Amino acid sequence: MDVLIVGAGPTGLTLGIDLARRGVDALVVERAEGLFPGSRGKGLQPRTLEVFDDLGVLDAIRAAGGPYPTRMIWKDGERVGELPMFERIETDAGTPYAEPWMVAQWRTQEILYGRLLEWGGRVDFGREVTGLEQDAEGVTVRFADGRTARAGYVVAADGGRSVVRRAVGVGMTGETVDPAPFLVADVRLTGLGRDQWHTFPKDDGTALGLCPLAGTDDFQLQARLPEGTEPDLTLDGICKLVAAYTHLSAEDVTGLRWSSDFRPRAALADRFRMGRVFLAGDAAHVHSPAGGQGLNTSVQDAYNLGWKLGAVLRGGAPEALLDTYEEERRANAAAMVTLSTGVHRGEVRRGKATVQLGLGYRESSLSVETRTDPTGVRAGDRAPDSTVSGARLFDVFRGPHWTLLGARSPVTGVRTLPTAPESYGPGVFLIRPDGYVGWAGRTTEGLDAYGARTGAFAAG
Repeated sequence: MDVLIVGAGPTGLTLGIDLARRGVDALVVERAEGLFPGSRGKGLQPRTLEVFDDLGVLDAIRAAGGPYPTRMIWKDGERVGELPMFERIETDAGTPYAEPWMVAQWRTQEILYGRLLEWGGRVDFGREVTGLEQDAEGVTVRFADGRTARAGYVVAADGGRSVVRRAVGVGMTGETVDPAPFLVADVRLTGLGRDQWHTFPKDDGTALGLCPLAGTDDFQLQARLPEGTEPDLTLDGICKLVAAYTHLSAEDVTGLRWSSDFRPRAALADRFRMGRVFLAGDAAHVHSPAGGQGLNTSVQDAYNLGWKLGAVLRGGAPEALLDTYEEERRANAAAMVTLSTGVHRGEVRRGKATVQLGLGYRESSLSVETRTDPTGVRAGDRAPDSTVSGARLFDVFRGPHWTLLGARSPVTGVRTLPTAPESYGPGVFLIRPDGYVGWAGRTTEGLDAYGARTGAFAAG
């Protein structure tokens, strides 16, 4: 096979979809017997919604969730304040999705899994990776049941304790964000309305939150506990915790779907690529959940890597293109890890800084800006939405192809709009398959060389 993806979380499933639609022979393997059952990464940032639009799952994602409620603060059984969860960001022609959308992670994964199957992809559950060896032609992966698999490339999407990362000897550098233990759980309860995110802080810095999970009958419980506490993840322990922090009684908690504990940590892998092995998602970077960046950064990893693997394996692009995955994504992930820590510590507000719409690759070797005095959109920037001659750009972009704005393409396989939108500024723009401007110039001079380096014009 071409690619073996280890881990069927949001990272692995997103990558699986992107490779399947490019005709790449890929297999996702997952050590668990099924998809992740909890709500953990419930916040989908606007940039992720744009990715899901391209992958054809946005309608299902919108139907499965809802907007974030305001936060209600309680003290001694009384409501003492109400605050918005995010700074408000207005939508405009270039930004159709401006606010995070809440979907329980287990539901997001169900939707992605269903889309993968629609494309003919597959996930083998109950396949635990124990090690691997790579050579010049490929990677041999070993499983706990004694079987092996051979692939051209392997992608580690197997979480913060990644077996694959350790097998290739890549370390992680990081720090503890908060010394206190945290608990998260999906619960059923009575006695609270579902139109607000209820928070119950204590004077000692500990707190409990109960957030109604959009699209479900559950609440997500989050708790910061006293240092040295050993979290009790049982239903009885959750009941006692709710009774201790809120005006509800233990009997008001009527069910427990899933629970987990963790210590917030920020860490970044020293490398995102080792030969034919790539690290993505939590295997490459670990965040505090406070910023809502972890799952979203992971999806961006997969979206960046997918088109590059497709270009090399099916589009005739040089293998060196794959080096740009680490170049682009490691710097980006480092910024998001720092941002998440800042949100956790109250140094950064959720809003414009956290929606990921401003992230780009201007410093990347793949971003070629040939204009001497560019205005508006530049090479490396996210390509905003717009309407040109009655066509919506995001509709034109949708799919695994490149798009040329402002000139006619000399080859097939590249979609073309001969006029670029005024909002982009003057110029010609070649849009990458992941929705970023790869090349920009006053004319198409020099575009052929760029296309050869990236596989953009391979279809011609």
